[in-house]
Amino acid sequence: MSRLKARDQQFVDPERGPMISPRFVVALILIAVGIAWIVYYYVGVRPDPDALTADGKPVGPSGPDFMGDLERWNYVIGFGLILLGLILSAHPSTPLGRNRGVVIGMLGCFLIGLIWICVYYVFSNQHLDSIPVMNDLGQYNLLVGIGFMAVGFTFATRWE
Repeated sequence: MSRLKARDQQFVDPERGPMISPRFVVALILIAVGIAWIVYYYVGVRPDPDALTADGKPVGPSGPDFMGDLERWNYVIGFGLILLGLILSAHPSTPLGRNRGVVIGMLGCFLIGLIWICVYYVFSNQHLDSIPVMNDLGQYNLLVGIGFMAVGFTFATRWE
């Protein structure tokens, strides 16, 4: 009987709680779906600005029609899912919502937001066309960076 209890408790630390919780699984799924949504739109659906038909007109979007009709809203959906997943992971029932995880999540989000904005400002004048995703967002890159920083503040409210 004691062997069974030890096996069931392998992912539970009495001081920190369970390593995997339903909230943490949902947060990971939201982050993965958000990344997949952005990548699929950018690679598979988004019209290539350099591709032209025989008539000289730009080639329209490929893939599902609803994604092509959403255009830039696909980035709102994708980044929204990523940020929502990060916000859910700031809860104390997840590993990122307790102890050192809070600091890692907070600093990670702050740094990602800062780096996103700095990269945008450094490359915005000439070379932004060569950076995937950033080339489509334009000034909205600032909102993405500020969004990551705002999620960092949700982690900061959990810091003890």
